[in-house]
Formats: sequence, C-alpha cells, structure tokens
Amino acid sequence: MSRRSLLSGAAALAATGFLSACGPNTSDDEKGGGGKSGWSFTDDRGEKISLDRTPTRIAGLNDAIASLWNYGIVPVASFGYTGLDADVNFKGKDTSKVTEVGTTYGEINLVRLQAQKPDLIVTHAYPEDESGEVDPDKPLYGFKDIKQQQDAAKIAPIVALSMTGSADKVVQRTTEFATSLGVERALLDEKKADYDAARERLKKAASSGLTVMAVAAYETDGVHIAKAEDDPALRSYTELGVKYPDPGGDQYYWRQVAWENITSFRTDVVLYSLRAMSGDDMLKQPTFAQLPAAKAGQLYPWEFSAMDYVAQAATINRLAENLEGARRVV
Repeated sequence: MSRRSLLSGAAALAATGFLSACGPNTSDDEKGGGGKSGWSFTDDRGEKISLDRTPTRIAGLNDAIASLWNYGIVPVASFGYTGLDADVNFKGKDTSKVTEVGTTYGEINLVRLQAQKPDLIVTHAYPEDESGEVDPDKPLYGFKDIKQQQDAAKIAPIVALSMTGSADKVVQRTTEFATSLGVERALLDEKKADYDAARERLKKAASSGLTVMAVAAYETDGVHIAKAEDDPALRSYTELGVKYPDPGGDQYYWRQVAWENITSFRTDVVLYSLRAMSGDDMLKQPTFAQLPAAKAGQLYPWEFSAMDYVAQAATINRLAENLEGARRVV
C-alpha cells in the first residue's frame, strides 16, 4: 500500500462550490500568465508549458479539478479514483457538465478524453520518499503507467502540481496556477480570508494539547498510522499546534500495525479514513475498542480535501470543531 493509495483512500468533504466569471490574466512570467504573448506556467516538475492563449478547456484528476472548480473554473473532463457522484469534493456541483473519462484509478479512456478537446490536463505528483522529490521515471498520479501518461500528453500538455511539504504551500501553489488561468484576485482574497480564519480557529483548538492519530484501517490488513510530517495536510496542522505523535517505523508516510498491537498507540483522538473502515467498524475490533480515544467516543473522520482555500477551510473548521468538543484522556 503506497502513500498514494492511502491518500486516495481518504475521501474529501469539501464546501459547496461556487461559480465566478474569470477574465484573462495579463501577466506572463515564469510561474504562469496569459496575455497577448500567450500563456505559460512552470509546473512542479520544472517543466514550462506554453500555449498561444490562456487555456479554458481543462481536464484532469478529480482532486485537482475540484480545486479549480472551487475557484470558478468548470472542467471539461475528469479521471480519478472514483466517479464524480461518489466524490464529495463535487457535492452540490452539476457534474453533468463534465465528461468522466475514468472512474477507476489508472483507467482513462483516451478517445473520450481527446473528444473533449482539452487545452490542458492537470494532475498531482507525489514523492516516493522523505526527500520530497518526484521520480520522473514513474507516472504522475492518476496514470496507470508512463505510456498512458505520454499518450495523454499527445492530446494536451500536462501540468503537475506536487503534493510535497505543507498543505499551506500546496494550496498556495494551486492558487498560483488558478491565477494564471484568470481567476480574479479579489475572489481569491475573499476565500483566503475564510481559510486564514479557519486556521486560526484550529490553532486555538489545538492549544488544549490534545494528541491525535490519523489512520486507515482494514479488517485483514491492520491499521496504517499516518506520519504527519509526510502528509501535506497533517503537516500543516502540526504547524498550527496539532500534536500527531510519531508512530515510528522505517516506512514512508505510514506505519502498519497489526490489530493486536494497536493498544501501544494511545492518543486522545483518532481520525479514521473515510475510504477505509468506519469508526463504528473499528470499534468492533476488541483491541482498538480498548484505546482511550475509543472509550471516550473521540473518533472523527479523516478528510482528504482538495488543495484550495474553499475545501481546506471547510475541512479545517470541521477538525477544529471536533477538537473543541474533545477532552484529554491520555
């Protein structure tokens, strides 16, 4: 089980989207821009993508296009781990506007993708180890293999945004990309204010000193405990004071623990992945039910949200609310 699959397995609960008219950006710099001289953007692989005009027909990975949609850019095509109707990132959005070209990881109908005539394809890139570097010999997230990625790139250039470091930086990078596509600064400033307020709320909630453990649990595979430093969202929460004890182990991103050994990992709160076992199902495991957090009923969803101000603000507010209602039990 790779870090990618664990992240994919954590569903996102995003705020209801909104639409906004977007005008062309008039700058043209290394980070991105569009004007009379065309449009360009240097992605997180260091590849500069240049087009004659600002792209308007965007296709891509569900997680990435969800953020653009939250900023008012409706995509033309999607692919990802699930269908759009099963992805709560798109709750409240009219998904009939989008052609789904892949609803299972790695399965992309390139003929359907080409039929949508995208100007650009956007996806994420995940590092494979603690270095945070993306391996250029491995496919970007969402693609089955390098050949499939290369075939997609023949349809439209691919922009890769790296899920590296703190989510705060990833959100900023996503916003830079959206700005290059013409999203108005006033709109972004408004949503950033909500995001900043949510972060302040979480910082205050975390000051109680509660300890938190984020997990993805499977009946036959035990419990995967996330390492906060390796996950952008969890890492950003530690920067606000949330305490995620290091579970140890030499694996990247997570430590896998057998059910019979989970009692050694005691925290005040447990966050459970929404794409793995539910909190109720985990309580059916006798050893897990003995944890202090389980006895206190302090089990809450672990949300993997799109990397934009809107989705992150909603998730951070929900996490803050859960921590505000929890108490120290360890």
